[in-house]
Amino acid sequence: MPVQGNTIDFDSARVKLAQGSVTRRRGNKPSASFEAVQRQLNLTLQTSLELDRVLGMFFAGLQELLQVDGMEYRHSAANASLSLGQVALHRCSYRLSHAGSYMGELQFSRQSRFDEAELASLEALLGTLLFPLRNALMYREALACALNDTLTGAGNRLALNQNLDRDMRLAKRSGQPLSVLVLDVDHFKRINDRYGHAYGDEALKGVVNCVAASLRNVDGLYRLGGEEFVVLLHNTDPAACAMVAERIRGAIEQLQFEIDGQPLPMTASLGCSTLRADDDAASLLSRADLRMYEAKRGGRNRVVGTA
Repeated sequence: MPVQGNTIDFDSARVKLAQGSVTRRRGNKPSASFEAVQRQLNLTLQTSLELDRVLGMFFAGLQELLQVDGMEYRHSAANASLSLGQVALHRCSYRLSHAGSYMGELQFSRQSRFDEAELASLEALLGTLLFPLRNALMYREALACALNDTLTGAGNRLALNQNLDRDMRLAKRSGQPLSVLVLDVDHFKRINDRYGHAYGDEALKGVVNCVAASLRNVDGLYRLGGEEFVVLLHNTDPAACAMVAERIRGAIEQLQFEIDGQPLPMTASLGCSTLRADDDAASLLSRADLRMYEAKRGGRNRVVGTA
């Protein structure tokens, strides 16, 4: 499929916007005026800090002006990905930057080829996206910092509380099962005492990466504190929960973690629980936590869980 690729700095787009640009009518279908869409975008894009909403409003403006069929946005560092409309044959893509800072990539597509005048209008209108996109990315980063554990990148206790309450409501309303794992790294204090907290921190990161690789995108991983973690498993009954827990336990046991070239064996103990009709968040977590301690007492490196 034909793809036109460009790297565009928002500052140059704003210069084009100040100079103005007008699109031709496409076929027999009249196109909205450049100035009207410009005014609309300048007004509406400033009304939200939500990245998806900002990009959605920008796409709607381009549809009105250029009849764009599809738009995709990607920013891997911000873990942001959005697709709007339908991917079509002819595409143009832009790598966005401002003052030397990378702000993601946009790709537009439609069934007919973009001509030079239309590309000039599109690039000029990208200038209206500068500050709304920058503010949305900053807001997204602030939320991530507020809800993520700074060491491991797993969700923190605040994120767990928010998401567990939400997921319990959804599970009870839909009738789908919701399960919880509580995981504790075995003998972790020995690692800190023998090798120091810096190596202990790296070991925890290794465990988080290992656990995350064993989960689906819809599941959640959270750090309660120290070496204790919680996993939320959507639409997962007790049998499936035990299978996931065993998969995680085995993956940690096989984790190839080394300190100064020497292998460091690591294991974890896990407890499982599945939501009951009379559960609240505290009782659901407490049941999994008690079973995790039962696994510890039973010899560690094991899973304990029933409904």
